[in-house]
Amino acid sequence: QVQLVESGGGLVQPGGSLRLSCAASGFTFSSYPMNWYRQAPGKERELVATITSGGSTYCADSVKGRFTISRDNAKNTVYLQMNSLKPEDTAVYYCRVLLNGYGYWGQGTQVTVSS
Repeated sequence: QVQLVESGGGLVQPGGSLRLSCAASGFTFSSYPMNWYRQAPGKERELVATITSGGSTYCADSVKGRFTISRDNAKNTVYLQMNSLKPEDTAVYYCRVLLNGYGYWGQGTQVTVSS
């Protein structure tokens, strides 16, 4: 079955960096776009970044220039490199894949940006 397992979250000071990973299994990873979403307390889940099967990327305006999405098809893993973190980046971060019209989500990883 499809599984997405995020890791790499934690507590970081403003201006710091983290790299999130999402290990995927149960589908042909290299064939599908992958997404990172986040959900802050009291807010709706929002799309942060997308990478296509061909490696093209999209980042939300709020993180553009600070976050980078990448993928390693040999490891079935998608990454989110987060630099220059701000308190407003505090959220649970999720990876997601859309397969045959159904969205699969990981369990999420908490990122807290605070001094």
